[in-house]
Amino acid sequence: MLVHDLIWRGRPEDVAINDQGRSLTYRALILSVTICRSRLYADGVRMHDHVAIYSHNCAEYIIAYMAIASLGAVVVPINFQLSMRETAFILKNADVHYLISDQPLDLESSLSAYEHDRVQTILISECVKPVGSASAPALPEDFGADEPCAIIYTSGTTGMPKGAVLSHRNLVMNAISLQQVVRLTRKDNILCVLPMYHCFAWTCAVLNELYTGSSITVQDSFTPKKTIELVRAHKITVIVMVPSICSLLTKLATPDDMRTLRFVMLGGTPLPLPIGEAFRTKFNVPIVEGYGLSEASPVVTMNPPEATRLGSVGPAIPNVRIRFVDAHDHDVAQGEPGELLVQGPNIMHGYLCDANATAEALKDGWLHTGDIARIDEDGYVYIVDRIKDMIISMGENIYPREIEELLYAFPGIHEAAVIPIEDSLRGQAGCCYYSVQPGFSVETRLLKKYLQDNLALFKIPREFRQIDKLPKTSTGKIAKRELRDMYKNSSK
Repeated sequence: MLVHDLIWRGRPEDVAINDQGRSLTYRALILSVTICRSRLYADGVRMHDHVAIYSHNCAEYIIAYMAIASLGAVVVPINFQLSMRETAFILKNADVHYLISDQPLDLESSLSAYEHDRVQTILISECVKPVGSASAPALPEDFGADEPCAIIYTSGTTGMPKGAVLSHRNLVMNAISLQQVVRLTRKDNILCVLPMYHCFAWTCAVLNELYTGSSITVQDSFTPKKTIELVRAHKITVIVMVPSICSLLTKLATPDDMRTLRFVMLGGTPLPLPIGEAFRTKFNVPIVEGYGLSEASPVVTMNPPEATRLGSVGPAIPNVRIRFVDAHDHDVAQGEPGELLVQGPNIMHGYLCDANATAEALKDGWLHTGDIARIDEDGYVYIVDRIKDMIISMGENIYPREIEELLYAFPGIHEAAVIPIEDSLRGQAGCCYYSVQPGFSVETRLLKKYLQDNLALFKIPREFRQIDKLPKTSTGKIAKRELRDMYKNSSK
């Protein structure tokens, strides 16, 4: 099965997409994709071309993506919060010559700087309008599922972003395997609040829903008020979201607002236990937390809705194999922390035009995630931390997430993050950045005392810094790279 074949899975008369007062049935979705593919073909898009999409969430995003895939071209989703310089880098790196956008973009000077000025922009609202009567030809019969379908650019936390090349098989198999865990039905209505350029949102809130023939309700940008309104108006049964959204809904929604939810699917970053417990207690709705990364299409593990374990990201999904290894790639004992390695039909082909990075990531046939995790006797996985976030102090490993879990439980703490900093005596130490809930004050002395009562002394951060708001990535993760830069700049 190819990715664009998923639009044929629903019953023709059932609603496929709800978007700002519009409803498209599966019959209408198929017709729109057919029109769009002919329009793109008339504009010159051909098999294996790389076509970027720069747009907020909308029905046309799904239509354009499926039309591109149906032509045998490759989709390059772009984060619409990137600067023009960052966008131009991706267009150059991926050799993109067609850009579908929801707005005119001033890219000329940035593209010229990269010596890549042959990019044709097509407004997303125009690409779904018919042009002429000619239809785009069908794909050749030998076009297989291992052909590239999408290039997902990583966030570039170290160096420039890299493009993970995902095939039709990667994406479809991930959706199929995920469905065996979450078991959606045609009656489900899933709210897509996260940006569709993000692999987690695309697979969990779009591809899985198309595969099951259920409905997708699109939210163009997140505000808590809008999310609550959509849940009530469309009787949403599943929301795909990140922990920061979970926290905001707990504060602002009522149990009646969330009464139609069967569960929420959560990923992107580990869920702090106090946030999860507060949400589940208030709404009595299971939190189906999972783990993944773009290079794995992205889902690797997921809690089953009927047997969730708060604090765990669940067992490996069907067809996916996992290992936990030490620094020498030797398997660690069950329950011990080690780097999480992954194999399966969802694993990327490699990084575009980067053989060295590909070889490093896919060493010995396993995807090295860079995440430290452990597994219990029932196969449930617990994320410990990122390898790059780990603090090594006097030879001892310190995992910031362990400290952060405690910080979230301290009265008045709104958000918290611990980053590694240089220490002349210990090699590294921790610096805690935190923000405070309205109406509260947090005394550093008491916060330190609380941590000292609950942690080994060597794990206590050396510095504590209160700020108004912690920086975030576009998908709601706390941006630790920005915190590191903030610390370096303040220490100059």
